[in-house]
Amino acid sequence: MVTPSSSPSLPYLKGYSPEIVGQVARLVAEERLGEFLSKRYPERHDVRNNKALYEYVQMLKNRYLKQSPPISKAIYDDKIHIVNQALGLHTQISRVQGGKLKTKNEIRIGAIFQDAPPALLRMICVHELAHLREKDHNKAFYKLCSYMEPDYHQLEFDTRVYLTHLELFGSIYSS
Repeated sequence: MVTPSSSPSLPYLKGYSPEIVGQVARLVAEERLGEFLSKRYPERHDVRNNKALYEYVQMLKNRYLKQSPPISKAIYDDKIHIVNQALGLHTQISRVQGGKLKTKNEIRIGAIFQDAPPALLRMICVHELAHLREKDHNKAFYKLCSYMEPDYHQLEFDTRVYLTHLELFGSIYSS
């Protein structure tokens, strides 16, 4: 249990202003963070398995990035631990087959997001899809993310708040 005197560190919120971090810390101390999140995101998404995730990512790609290289795989990966700020991974695998260089693009989303709100899953998928065109986290990358998801920056923050709740209190949804 978190008490006001045992103010936890909030590693997912590093880089945000002290005022914003303070607001989240107050919600944590008052054990109202889950209430805040569940009002904002009342239900979890229904993209439950890897096949559904691939179809979901493919739908987003076809809508926003038709000219980008194809996606060969999109899966939930339980090996992605939310360390070093990694929520998902985009990998490009190149292999030589019969004298030709074959490239595959794979998207892996942390399995922890199988029970996340729909908007947060979308934000993570948009982020990984943006890497098809922009490898670095630069201005063009974030512009592309905002094109695909206009609330991208708010959702990125909310994802960090969601992860804070998961780490301290567990899921916001009853099983």
